[in-house]
Amino acid sequence: MTELKSVIKLMFIERKDMYISVFFGVFAGISTVAVFAISGYIVSKAALLPPLYILTIFVALLKLFTVIRAFSKYAERYYSHKATFTILSNVRTYFFTKLEGLAPSLFQRFRSGDLLARVVGDVESLQHFFLRVIYPPIVMLVVFLTTIIFTTLFSLPVALVLLTGLILTGFCIPLIFAIKQRGIQSNIRQLRAQLSTDTTEFLYGFLDLKLYRKVPLKEKALRRTSDVYIGEQKDRGKQEQLNFAVNHWVSLVTSWSVLALGAYLVSANELDGVFLAMLVLVSLTVFETATPMTEAPSYFEDARNASTRLFSIIDEAENEQERKNKNKVVDLQKAPEIECANVDFYFPGEDRPTLANVSLRLPSGSKTAIVGPSGCGKSALLHLLLKLYSPSSGTITVQGQLLADLDEDQFWENISPVLQSNHFFYGTVRDNLKLAGEHISDKEMNEVLSWVKLDHLSLGATILEKGANLSGGEQQRLAIARAILKKGSLLFLDEPTSSVDPITEQRVMNKLFTQAKGSTVVLISHKLTGLEQMDQIIVMDKGTIIETGTYPELIKRKGYFYQMKQIEKSVFL
Repeated sequence: MTELKSVIKLMFIERKDMYISVFFGVFAGISTVAVFAISGYIVSKAALLPPLYILTIFVALLKLFTVIRAFSKYAERYYSHKATFTILSNVRTYFFTKLEGLAPSLFQRFRSGDLLARVVGDVESLQHFFLRVIYPPIVMLVVFLTTIIFTTLFSLPVALVLLTGLILTGFCIPLIFAIKQRGIQSNIRQLRAQLSTDTTEFLYGFLDLKLYRKVPLKEKALRRTSDVYIGEQKDRGKQEQLNFAVNHWVSLVTSWSVLALGAYLVSANELDGVFLAMLVLVSLTVFETATPMTEAPSYFEDARNASTRLFSIIDEAENEQERKNKNKVVDLQKAPEIECANVDFYFPGEDRPTLANVSLRLPSGSKTAIVGPSGCGKSALLHLLLKLYSPSSGTITVQGQLLADLDEDQFWENISPVLQSNHFFYGTVRDNLKLAGEHISDKEMNEVLSWVKLDHLSLGATILEKGANLSGGEQQRLAIARAILKKGSLLFLDEPTSSVDPITEQRVMNKLFTQAKGSTVVLISHKLTGLEQMDQIIVMDKGTIIETGTYPELIKRKGYFYQMKQIEKSVFL
């Protein structure tokens, strides 16, 4: 139960509906037993031809308990489901709130399909925890114990038989099947995550799979995983049906035992025969409250596994939040100075360093270009400066404060980024530009769209998910427009115009630098044209900085940058 402690805490946020549903559940169970007890007694008593008023009293009681039973059953269903949906809402809200803090680095540790399975499937599994795991044993125990106490008024041996039936059907049999369910439930959980991951990748990569004629192969692998998943679900279903059958069989054997024992006690004059039918009907009815216990092991194991998977992320998020709470707030309204000292960086699971002993200084309000061949670590360095990754060793400081100690929300609030891959949400151009700030007017947006030569797009034009209806160049220019509108004191650009024609590129970049005057600018580029206006150029190769200087200094030095420039000239001549 240790894995479920957090879920139980979330359950008790809205405890009122839980208590009401348990109350009415117990009331409905006791009323059901009372209805059948009175029915059995009336049948037996009527055979003895008692005075009519006696039968009238018990018929009236029968009708009263029937009405109470119907009302209690309705109220129990209403409040139990209301409590369930409230708990589900609390879990979803709590999980998303915790997950949000891990968003920048989330996909480094989890595949998108696995994350989807946790966010949807595992959270859905927890909705059954109260209704199928906590609620049934409480109602069963109260109703059973009340019935057993009532039965002792007529026959202690019969009460002991019912107690034995309670122990077997309520605890022993479910416990045995719970142990057997563990392996099956664990397999189902893993297979569901794998199927979700593979399906997500199949849908995202369908075009490439189609072009390379690998769709049938991937479909075959998906079907194989799906068949195994369905097979495991069938095994779980068989176990649940067997659990139900065994439980039901034990309850019937108990009722037959009550009948046999009652008949013996009547023949021995230890029990009034008029109560025999009542006790038999009571034994048949009371075991209805034990029926949900057949499903409890399955739902418990399901909830336990789901809780383990969910809260493995949440625990990490809480640790991250504790660290954030200790972060310092630094004034970044003015362009900050950034410095890296002996920074090394390894991607998880890799032995080769992506960055090695990187030291650099970005003065306040300066424009810095970081150039080098593809794969030399330029983008990785930018991600470190964005605080999306953490350096494996070394330090990064902003205004003299460690980047790791800065408040992330405040830091990102002052950054205008244009990355290699920019996300666009399904909506309008206006919706996507307003990510830069809700206060931005339509006039400002139209003006910036004109600067980046996107004036053919109206603010009400529809943008598909991930900008699917935009060309690569249009996506980059729309991202630049968003960055200009944000007006951050830090401007980070990672190949911002790699898909834009040279004439448009020059116009857009000139406008971008004009608008970014006074901001600290970092430009990642493999192109060497247009770098004359940069305050410094940092040249990288194989994860290290090999040259630093202004454009004239590097050309005069005739080193690595000069050689790259000569190669670029020869290619474009």
